[in-house]
Amino acid sequence: MGSPSGQILRLFLVEAGMLSAAGSFIGVLIALAGVWAMDRAFPAFPLSVPVWALAASVAVALLTGLLFGVMPARRAAGLDPVQSLSGK
Repeated sequence: MGSPSGQILRLFLVEAGMLSAAGSFIGVLIALAGVWAMDRAFPAFPLSVPVWALAASVAVALLTGLLFGVMPARRAAGLDPVQSLSGK
């Protein structure tokens, strides 16, 4: 309460970035586990994940999370603290 709108905006964006990073990390782990399982199931067909694909997937996840975190962050930064606590 009483925080500047810039601080609230940064708080929401940091939270969105952390959630996006955690989600992209879990997604990369699941994808690598799937590639490993397919490689074990079909040894005659060599599978690998290019580094650029991993980097691109993490970048897209972070960018998407931050992009969709901006809208609620701007709305929260513009709220009046007294009115938002009253529930109206």
